[in-house]
Order: sequence, then structure tokens, then C-alpha cells
Amino acid sequence: MLQSILLQIQTVAVSDSTGVASGAPAAESLSLLSILMKGGYLMIPILILSVAALAIFIERFLYIKNAGKTDEHMLETIKDKIKEGKLDDAKSICARSTGVTARVFEKALNRLGSPVRDIESIMESVSNIEVNRMEKNLGLLAAIAAIAPMFGFLGTVVGMIKSFYNISIANDISIGIIAGGIYEKMITSASGLVVGVIAYMMYTYLNHRIDSVIAKLEDNSVDFLDTLYKPSRS
Repeated sequence: MLQSILLQIQTVAVSDSTGVASGAPAAESLSLLSILMKGGYLMIPILILSVAALAIFIERFLYIKNAGKTDEHMLETIKDKIKEGKLDDAKSICARSTGVTARVFEKALNRLGSPVRDIESIMESVSNIEVNRMEKNLGLLAAIAAIAPMFGFLGTVVGMIKSFYNISIANDISIGIIAGGIYEKMITSASGLVVGVIAYMMYTYLNHRIDSVIAKLEDNSVDFLDTLYKPSRS
């Protein structure tokens, strides 16, 4: 019995080596593009979502970066003009600036003479408006982060249904056919997850930038009000 088992092992080894030596077909090398092309038609909305997410991120990043610009020298100049009583000059400096801090200060300077509570209220209202502008389309970016994986999963489910249907009507079934059909259908899931994760990272990063701008705006607003009303307290 032992001898027969050894003979079988030798036979399998010889046949395997013969198959390799006879030039068995090598594994197909696939590029990233060719892999994505195998994902099916549901790769199209995933691609559209990825482009939309990137466009939103770039546009919002540039807007928030511009809105968050705060020239410390400009702020000190505005404070000096207020202390000197040159309010028109202070307003002109604010009007020439593009940051949210300057726009909030400009609205406050236009309300000088009103009670402190009213000025604080208008500054808070303008700040909220500026924050809403910075957050524009971030909800859409969050939606892309949630929807893209769903499209990927849908593509996989549809593909699996087709694969199992083809298997059910096929006369010759092999592991290669089954595995090939399954891996192609998993491409949409992987693509959707990648787009969703990246979109969520973009969304989180932009929110962090907005929080930083808000924190800096609050600090500058406190200093501005202190400078604005310090003469009246003395």
C-alpha cells in the first residue's frame, strides 16, 4: 500500500513538472485601467461621483483658504485707526480685504453708535452667514461619501446575479469561470468603498479647516470689541 501511495505522489509530481515545462499559460497581467473596465456599467456613476467629490473639494478648499486669510498686520492697522478715531480709514481697510474677519469687522464698524449688544449681534449674524458660505456643498460631499459604496454594493449584487444565472445555464462549469465572474463583480464594491472613504476624508478635512477659521474669527472678534469700546470704558 505504501509503495502505491508513493508511486501516485511521484506521478502527480511528474505531471505537474511536465505541465510547467510544456509552457502552461502564465497568469494574465492586468493594469488598473483594465481592472476598472471590468467593473461594468455601474462603474460610470461611481466615476462621476469621484469626479464630483474632487471638484467640490478643490473649490471648497480654495474658498475656505481665501476666507480664512487673516493678515495680523492688517488687524493691528485697523485697531490703530480705531484708536485714532479714523473710522473711515478702518472701514476702507476692511473693504479691501477678502477674509471673513475683515467682513465681520466692516459690518461692526458700520453699526458704530449702536448699543454694544446690537453690535455683538450683527457680528454674530455675519459670522453665521460666513460659516454657511464656507460649508456650502459640504453636505453634497458627505452624501457622495455615503452613496458611492452603495453603488459599489449594488454593482456587485447585480453582477453576482448575472454570474449565478450564467452558471445555472452553463454546460461546462469550472472554478476559473466562477472565480473570474466573482472577482469582476467585486471591482464595483472596492471602487465604491475607495471613493466613499476618500470623500469622507475630504469632508472631515474641510470641516476641520472651517473650525480653525471659526476659532480664529472668535479670538479676533473679542480683541476687536475690546479695542472698539476701550475708550468708552476709560
